[in-house]
Amino acid sequence: MSLECRVQVFLNNISEKKAEAIHKALEPDNVDFPKDLAFKIENSKEVLIFTFEGKGNIRTLISTIDEVLEQTQVILKVTS
Repeated sequence: MSLECRVQVFLNNISEKKAEAIHKALEPDNVDFPKDLAFKIENSKEVLIFTFEGKGNIRTLISTIDEVLEQTQVILKVTS
């Protein structure tokens, strides 16, 4: 039996301009993901939604989430 996880992170009250900047900056990292890992970005009004899905090694999923959130924090600082 393999562990499957789905994690969603919501960034609330984010401007369309910042959401677009984050999406554009992170999109290139969404290529060549490991086989059992997926990442999707959605924008809904003033909410940016990150969806992470992983099968198997939960540590890989956690590391990926951590990396994306660190990059997002840098992008938000730069665009402020």
